[in-house]
Amino acid sequence: MNIVEKFGRVLIPMCTPFKEDHSIDYDLAKKVARYLIDKKYCDSIIVAGTNGEFYTFTFEERVKLFEAIKDEVGDEIPLIAGTGTAFTGDTIKLTQEAERIGYDAAMVIVPYFSRPTQEGIFHHFSEVCENTSLPVMVYNIPLFTGANISPQTLSDLASRYENIVAVKDEAGINPLQASEFIRVTNGKVAVYSGDDLMVLAVLSQGGVGVVSGGSHVIGDLMHEVIDDFLSGKTKEAVALFKSLYKLFSAFFGKNRRLENPLPAVKAAFELESGLPVSRVRPPLMELSADEINTIKEALKNIGKL
Repeated sequence: MNIVEKFGRVLIPMCTPFKEDHSIDYDLAKKVARYLIDKKYCDSIIVAGTNGEFYTFTFEERVKLFEAIKDEVGDEIPLIAGTGTAFTGDTIKLTQEAERIGYDAAMVIVPYFSRPTQEGIFHHFSEVCENTSLPVMVYNIPLFTGANISPQTLSDLASRYENIVAVKDEAGINPLQASEFIRVTNGKVAVYSGDDLMVLAVLSQGGVGVVSGGSHVIGDLMHEVIDDFLSGKTKEAVALFKSLYKLFSAFFGKNRRLENPLPAVKAAFELESGLPVSRVRPPLMELSADEINTIKEALKNIGKL
């Protein structure tokens, strides 16, 4: 499988809208997916990723969301199901549900909170791969999980299981790890930056694209950055990327008070799209008026408002 041909270069981990009682608004979620497709902001959609607040979902909520988005999108663009949990058993079951519903791949996070050994990480992904035929994207985000999958562990998995096809790496934590992932797997595993700010750094190491929350509002510009860079127009790519710095900075709030940029990404998406999606599930909190104004100014600067 050519991963870029299958899933593309800009993958959006779709945000999940909630009602006033914080239940999932499945109808609005369909509109979010439709908006992203119609704007051509992404090549694939990831459902129930970190940007979708999957860690707050029940098993049943996640399956229902998989079904709702598949019902809306059909086969228009690839759909990747975020099926990872802290427990291998539930991860297997969710991955099997995604396969049943007709998803094109599963994104499986390195198990969080338990801080497993490399042996435990290998066992986790082995069990998933042995119980699904779906392609698997390994989601590595040690900032949130407390555990990093080592290049050797990824290599061992890729050499044993054909369905280990990609890794989404939080490159801001280990900025050169993309090179090691590519080297030890002989390029078999496609590397996507999991950090909007690190997309050029990962591409320069041989990465293929980005899983980008910010592309809810700048998906067209992110495509342009990547296309320019890969076609040798590096000065243009860097200049355009720099023009996005103010927005990326706004995603972390005033004085970088936000450890998680999701509330700001949802607020920006609501401003740009007009869809009422900014509500988050506690303990995440919505932004202050000043922070909203900062995002408005950043969006205006790049012609998005």
